[in-house]
Amino acid sequence: MCLIVVSIANDPRYPLLVAANRDEFFRRPTRDMHWWHGREILAGRDEQSGGTWLAVTPDARVAAVTNVREGTAAAGHRSRGELPLMALEQKLSSLKVTLKDNPAQWSGFNLVVVSAEDGWYFSNRDAHPGRQLHRGIFGLSNHLLETPWPKLLRLRNAVGAQLSGHQGPTDQLHRTLINTLRDDTPAPDRDLPDTGVGLDMERFLSSPFVRGEHYGTRASTIVTLDRDNQVTVTEQIWGPEGRAGNQQQFTWQRQPPPSLQQ
Repeated sequence: MCLIVVSIANDPRYPLLVAANRDEFFRRPTRDMHWWHGREILAGRDEQSGGTWLAVTPDARVAAVTNVREGTAAAGHRSRGELPLMALEQKLSSLKVTLKDNPAQWSGFNLVVVSAEDGWYFSNRDAHPGRQLHRGIFGLSNHLLETPWPKLLRLRNAVGAQLSGHQGPTDQLHRTLINTLRDDTPAPDRDLPDTGVGLDMERFLSSPFVRGEHYGTRASTIVTLDRDNQVTVTEQIWGPEGRAGNQQQFTWQRQPPPSLQQ
């Protein structure tokens, strides 16, 4: 997962919205989003490591992870894909201790876990890791939360505008946001970050939707919770060069979740 926008208690009709693109090598084996057997988790599955990039619970908590883009990164011995599962299945107090005491077990990561009430963000590359999130709209890419990379600003602004101006049914909002996530407009060179991967790669990765033959955006995911407690999750799969694959949607009624403060 390489680009995420979350809206928490920021819109009266949709108290929670998550819009996210997952970028990955197309050769990496992956299973589409599904309810995991024996676990109350809706998520895609990385069949190589057994983890996931974004997961949703029946009570509408969402956890997602991105890597931190580093030219020469020390490899961790644990998969970052386990982090969203840990965030949804452990108490936050316990998770904080695990992550703060063992940051080098994983390569550079950003973890965000949100509900309609609040949220929490942690990065093992943050000088002061562990931030509480309250009402607002936030963007996360492959650097720290709200780092103003062009792709993040472009998508966050677009999602905010679509959400505030939406008057139709939820299905229509999801279709609009899937199309918004497909924005492959590159950033101008003057605005590119320098993350140590070289100018050509910075250009290639600079758009919200990455279109490539071997690496690119593989899934777009929209999660909404509306004011009537209906949860709707849409996943759109993409193939090489941005070819559209399978799309599926899940809906259910949420029961009030515990606060993320626990």
